[in-house]
Amino acid sequence: MHRLPSKTAIYRLRLAALLTCSKCVLTPLAAAALVYSIAIHDDGLTVISLYLILLTVLVVILHWLVGQRTQCPLCMTPVLATKNCVKHRSAKTFLGSHRLRVALAVILTNSFRCPYCNEPTVLEVRERRRYGR
Repeated sequence: MHRLPSKTAIYRLRLAALLTCSKCVLTPLAAAALVYSIAIHDDGLTVISLYLILLTVLVVILHWLVGQRTQCPLCMTPVLATKNCVKHRSAKTFLGSHRLRVALAVILTNSFRCPYCNEPTVLEVRERRRYGR
């Protein structure tokens, strides 16, 4: 079981996981609200759905910025960013997404399995080795 090098890396992983889950919830919610508000001709709901779309765009941009620095401690590949690298043959998905599975694992279990090298990582800071006596 691998551990992360710093508390900042843990914070970035948790933030990127929350942004990933938010993106997956906000995108269909904003689209459905916009279609519904146009169908019933409600101007107030249309304005709210446009704000939801703006919030979704903001979350996607933040996810893109934060997700680039969420690296697996073994293979150093960003686990919550868009990479077109080959996934491990045993890597599992959740609703067809490797990133969503990693994000849910980070939030719910405080650990994750890298989809690229398939090694488990726990969200703890690793101890530094002390050389000398």
